[in-house]
Amino acid sequence: MLDIKVAGPGCRNCIELESRVKQALEELQTEATVMKITDYQDIAKAGIMMTPGLIINGKVVLQGKVPTVGIVKGHIVEAANSEK
Repeated sequence: MLDIKVAGPGCRNCIELESRVKQALEELQTEATVMKITDYQDIAKAGIMMTPGLIINGKVVLQGKVPTVGIVKGHIVEAANSEK
């Protein structure tokens, strides 16, 4: 199962990214644990320099922008395929 983390302090863009992640998972019919990282020290430790950030299976895949659902789906599929 995928481990997805959305990093950000809770701003509008961070909330939107989390929403798009959940939509992408639903459309792909893929299960994952989705967590939020809101503490600035934890965000920095994860390697995120600009929020919002997206981490899948420990790898930073996006930061500093809100991608389309399609882009999020691409990252999820890529991570799922590398798990196999």
